[in-house]
Amino acid sequence: MAHPVIGTPWQKLDGPVSEQELEGVEKYWRAANYLSVGQIYLRSNPLMRSDWTDEKTGETRDFGRPDVKHRLVGHWGTTPGVNFLFGHVNRLIADHQQNAVFLMGPGHGGPAGTAQSLLDGTYYDIRPDITNDEAGLQKFFRQFSYPGGIPSHYAPETPGSIHEGGELGYTLSHAYGAVMDNPSLLAVAVVGDGESETGPLATSWQSNKLVNPKTDGIVLPILHLNGYKIANPTILSRISDDELTEFFEGMGYDPHFFVAGFDNESHASIHARFAALLEEVFDDICDIKAAAEAGDETRPVYPMIVFRTPKGWTCPKHIDGKKTEGSWRAHQVPLASAKDTHEHFRVLRGWLKSYKPEELFDEKGAIRPEVTAFMPQGDLRIGANPNANGGLVREDLVLPDIHAHEVPVAEKGHGWGATEAARVFGAYTADVLHNNMENFRIFGPDETASNRLQDAYKYTVKQWEGGFYADADNDELLAPQGKVVEQLSEHQCEGFLEAYVLTGRHGVWSSYESFIHVVDSMINQHCKWLEATVREIPWRKPIAGLNILLSSHVWRQDHNGFSHQDPGFVDLLLNKANDTHVVNAYYPCDANMALAVAERCYQSTNCVNAIFCGKQPAPTFLTVDEAKAELEKGVAEWKWASSAESLEDADIVLGTCGDVPALEALAALDMLKGEGVKAKFVNVVDLLKIQNASENDQAISDEEFAELFGNGEKPVLFAFHAYAGTIRRLVWDRPGHDAWNVHGYEEKGSTTTPFDMLRLNNMDRWALAADALRMIDAEKFAAKIEEWENFREEAFQFAVDEGYDHPAFTSWVWPDAAAASEGELSATQMTAGDNE
Repeated sequence: MAHPVIGTPWQKLDGPVSEQELEGVEKYWRAANYLSVGQIYLRSNPLMRSDWTDEKTGETRDFGRPDVKHRLVGHWGTTPGVNFLFGHVNRLIADHQQNAVFLMGPGHGGPAGTAQSLLDGTYYDIRPDITNDEAGLQKFFRQFSYPGGIPSHYAPETPGSIHEGGELGYTLSHAYGAVMDNPSLLAVAVVGDGESETGPLATSWQSNKLVNPKTDGIVLPILHLNGYKIANPTILSRISDDELTEFFEGMGYDPHFFVAGFDNESHASIHARFAALLEEVFDDICDIKAAAEAGDETRPVYPMIVFRTPKGWTCPKHIDGKKTEGSWRAHQVPLASAKDTHEHFRVLRGWLKSYKPEELFDEKGAIRPEVTAFMPQGDLRIGANPNANGGLVREDLVLPDIHAHEVPVAEKGHGWGATEAARVFGAYTADVLHNNMENFRIFGPDETASNRLQDAYKYTVKQWEGGFYADADNDELLAPQGKVVEQLSEHQCEGFLEAYVLTGRHGVWSSYESFIHVVDSMINQHCKWLEATVREIPWRKPIAGLNILLSSHVWRQDHNGFSHQDPGFVDLLLNKANDTHVVNAYYPCDANMALAVAERCYQSTNCVNAIFCGKQPAPTFLTVDEAKAELEKGVAEWKWASSAESLEDADIVLGTCGDVPALEALAALDMLKGEGVKAKFVNVVDLLKIQNASENDQAISDEEFAELFGNGEKPVLFAFHAYAGTIRRLVWDRPGHDAWNVHGYEEKGSTTTPFDMLRLNNMDRWALAADALRMIDAEKFAAKIEEWENFREEAFQFAVDEGYDHPAFTSWVWPDAAAASEGELSATQMTAGDNE
């Protein structure tokens, strides 16, 4: 289903903006500035009354230093400019009935966001305890950056926000992700000039080559140049308008410059000029939409605004004899001693009074109607737009039956064939896309096919507006409209998908496992958004899970070398493994398990799903139904593999998590059977299910854990995809954990062969089998241990001499697997595949 259309988008005005509306915008701006300063500084007496009754002493007193917060936290510098823009965007929405969201790149301007939602009424909707009177205003002021209160950024607690902005760089990525497949939506994206110096923001200007004005909405970037970061000038504020023009024109934009606040121009004149500019820009946008609807496929030159104003606009020009307005000194709290010194308090009082609050609030402390009369109503309010609360419009995906893609293990036997799990995942994902063409997308940093998602091209192409050539062989998959978006930037892929799901849609993006670290902090921020939502923001409805396919993983990057060998992303996720359950780490052992995991992830909400899935040919061990049953619990014994009838009968428990560790452990078990060893084989697919039950109420119980792994009476050899310490971190409070010996990646690698990659990290089957014998009876099995250790060196030398791996490694097949029929892939091909 297409996203709902709100209002009557892309309609031009018949005439100029009225003076009455501009007077409303001016009142809004003063009110928002007053509310912003109040949030930073005041804890009581919000209207500066001279007859205020002190809540502590019961005495009546004048507005004074006791009304100032003890701890002043917040950022003023960017806030007044953002307040100005909020006011004018509200006017635009109301006049045009335009469906719009507002993204605040300078997230430090959090007071502006909360002031905006108070003024448009949505704060009262979600917080009935914040009443429209003096008592409510006091509570509103006090809660800001206050113990038990709200954050200082444009956070999920604030209606209308889909972009927290605390970590800089992602405004445009989020804006463009929000408008994809959302043709009625205008995303006003305010980019901070400090933010514009970050790498992610620098590349996100290119996003205009990846959207289609007919099928997608429009992003209006506003570069907010107020001149300074926390203590330094910003680069873009110091270069000339001519140079800025050349830069943005080269990026495919038509820059419109607006400068105000540096002279004595009246506010009325400033508002009139900006309203006229905004109408001019919006007319251009309407023309772009109309041309696209008429069939014009030429990539348009999109308008943008360079908004140059003083930092800290409207605050005192000098404090303690030093320049403040228009200076880096306005960045945070210009009057840091307002509670401690009468001089700073006197300046604060004059600053607050400069906004004439008596004209903005009535005698009871309510916002006067004339302050907000010009603003939009209903769902068109910035704080109420359902695109900024995507769960309101999210629909479940229409999912195909995963059995249609099942590898026939039931017929061929456990361990049959050589199938690329990521390719099967991709084939199913293509069917999901086909069933949900209006609300599902695939993103990738030029790796969609490399990571085996190319079956999507049966139904769609890559969306591309970056220019075409008469070269069908190279441009055959490029088109103005498509559901696959590629840009060689993990930041962009993550940002696009974050905004896409935050506005109510679904999708997946893929990356090489080692390079997902590029967006560690970005995913951290998204997780924090989800954690806050799950814990304390019930009015934000659940959004789709953010799905990341991590292929080209550590154990199959032997050809690309040490730089490509790092499985540590899971440890970032484990930092978020808490009561909110917003992260999942899935390690499908084979293609059929990858199908079960895909089905679950595409049904999930309010979480990040990391799917560590190999893309090289490998055996399939489970039927789809076995995989689904195992995934339901997260961990299961493979009874068909175990050589022990029960835990009591076992000499050792072999545990695995990950496709290659499972394969190597099964091969090791096959070797151990020849030595008469009885082993129980247990596989983990949902890593957090073995986390300490004391730390995770969704993990398996200690009783279930002991049934699988024992209470310490049996040794446990556990082969894990990533670093061994990750497992120790998860099971330290589990029964019998001291009996565990964990093998994992040991930070050793090279450009080598698949076997040698395993050998270097003691994950090969001979290393596992030898260690199992040591754990059972090192003295009894000393000769066999030595034999296997020697063979490891022989197999390495074979690879050195021949350039390929020993047949004992490449030709092994689980004994129960049926022989591959003529023409089918053989197990010896399991190391083949592309070298990207």
